[in-house]
Amino acid sequence: MEKAKISAKQLFVIVVLFEMGTAILVGFPTQLKQDAWIPIPLGMAGGVLLCLVYHRLFTFYPDLPLTGYVQKIVGKWVGKVIAFLYIIYYTYLASRILRDFGELLTSTIYTQTPLFFLMTILILTSSYAIHKGFEVIARVGELFFAVIYFMAIVGFFLIIFSGLIHMENLKPMFENDWKAILKATLTQTLTFPFGEMVVFTMLLPYVNKPEKTRYVGIFGMVLSGVNFTIAAIVNIATLGTDLFMRSPYPLLSTVSKIQLANFIERLDVLFMLYLMIAGFIKVTVFYYAAVIGAADVFKLKSYRQICFPFAILILLTAVIIAPNYTEHIQEGLKVVPIYLHWPFQILIPCTLLLIAVIRNRFTAKKKSSTEEYSQ
Repeated sequence: MEKAKISAKQLFVIVVLFEMGTAILVGFPTQLKQDAWIPIPLGMAGGVLLCLVYHRLFTFYPDLPLTGYVQKIVGKWVGKVIAFLYIIYYTYLASRILRDFGELLTSTIYTQTPLFFLMTILILTSSYAIHKGFEVIARVGELFFAVIYFMAIVGFFLIIFSGLIHMENLKPMFENDWKAILKATLTQTLTFPFGEMVVFTMLLPYVNKPEKTRYVGIFGMVLSGVNFTIAAIVNIATLGTDLFMRSPYPLLSTVSKIQLANFIERLDVLFMLYLMIAGFIKVTVFYYAAVIGAADVFKLKSYRQICFPFAILILLTAVIIAPNYTEHIQEGLKVVPIYLHWPFQILIPCTLLLIAVIRNRFTAKKKSSTEEYSQ
């Protein structure tokens, strides 16, 4: 592992930017129409429980990332296989997010620029940051956090003062039955974005005050969940259910409607700036987790020697992941949550925690018995 240390404050910043990265871009359960905001706090509550699972595993092995302590919990060879699968998982998610932002740029601003070129620029930027080290990534997030939040607050008040919000668009509430709401929670908002906190099992050993990681992680998740919920409510109230469902990027459509005094308008460029910063953080975190995981599993002297090969792998995967944007989104909504997110975010960590608790209790009893016998 890299000999880097970050503060609890920097961890909080990274968690918030990471959670908000692509969630407010494509993470809304639009099929629920005006009820689309309801699964978000429900998913956040489930995400907090998952965060406690990840943190409990960390407390058993505070100096090891997930790829390290999984080998101690289930054995060396089975652990290596699971660790390798997590490396693939992190790499795949990095490529999906890279494709998300590449598609966003080609469909909004750089309409004549090849998708491959834009994604190449993005992944090279992330690769450079990773080569510099995790402390640099944390400082970059800390630097932009205040700027992003200032823009978000200004944008929120401009939407209000522009008279765009119509609360009647949120009625009737609970038009969908609870079965549909719970389905959206379990297959969408729980796993994306809140369950993606599983990547921080690779990063918690870098925090200089481990005792603060639980509260920082939960608080960061709750803050991002509140922001996500507010964004969903504002989108529905501004766009109406029909446009909200049809828009590929609802929040971008909302921001582009801001017009105040025939002077303040076309603020979607600020929204794009925020998305690029948050997207950079999210791609970089998954990319970095995959790289240090591979370095840990294969016992490499330095993770930096595989930074560029992983950049190429992520870029090529992002290109071939789907032939078009529609299939890319459908794959992310129908296939990824069930066959990837649930096993890697929920089933495997909960199983590892159960085994770790049993092993530690057995070890503690054995140690206690040995001490009593020696006395």
